[in-house]
Amino acid sequence: MTDTLIGAAVSVLETGNARDKAARARAVAANWRAGSLPRGRSQLVPDRPARPARPELKRPRDVPRRRITEAPGGRTALLHALCHIELNAIDLAFDIVARFGGIDAPDVFPTGFLDDWIMVGDDEARHFLMLDDRMAELDAGYGDLPAHDGLWMASMDTAFDPLARLAIVPMVLEARGLDVTPAMIDKLRSVGDDRSADTLQIIHDDEITHVAAGKRWFDHLCSKRNLDPLPTWQDLVTRHFKGGLKPPFNVVSRDKADFPECYYAPLAESLNA
Repeated sequence: MTDTLIGAAVSVLETGNARDKAARARAVAANWRAGSLPRGRSQLVPDRPARPARPELKRPRDVPRRRITEAPGGRTALLHALCHIELNAIDLAFDIVARFGGIDAPDVFPTGFLDDWIMVGDDEARHFLMLDDRMAELDAGYGDLPAHDGLWMASMDTAFDPLARLAIVPMVLEARGLDVTPAMIDKLRSVGDDRSADTLQIIHDDEITHVAAGKRWFDHLCSKRNLDPLPTWQDLVTRHFKGGLKPPFNVVSRDKADFPECYYAPLAESLNA
């Protein structure tokens, strides 16, 4: 681990083993909270984070889909897919710190920006470990099944600008997690897997704070640039997110994140027309 936060964030990105990456992320977060890491200057950030040799990465349409109710592998497939999302989310959180958080960055954010995204990275690491531990209880582990690289590829379209990154990663991709996770929780409970369901409930509740952080810093940067947040977000999503916004939306959880329906509902209607 290096002696600045920016360098330590890069070291997380450069850690290939999945559990080691999660452990390093948690250690960096603890050191930052303890005040033992100064912010540091910008560094060269890798275009792609280091990853383990497994899982095999395929195109999204080539990854088999399985229902939770399919025994015995349905739950394992779901947990594996979520593990992969959380591993990507660790890298995305530390990438935003390393890429945009230096004291000499073009848009210099206050310390609270770093506090929030280190918190997010710590949460994502904890989520990964929780899910991987649960998979171990089911005689499986991360890397056992193929996965896709779509999440990281989507994020790289916004590597040039923190405003675009905030618009897409927390306010589209993580917000989508708020929409789909409650149904997963219900299905897991329906097959008697309360332990996995409880884990997903923790993740869902934490993700509300992540979407809120994205919205807060998006608004902050819009204010600095004299931009109106609502049309700016809609324009950035139209230009940089190819997947479309898919209802139904979890309006209750999105409202808790201070992300009102007037942002996404009209855009989803226009994109899906």
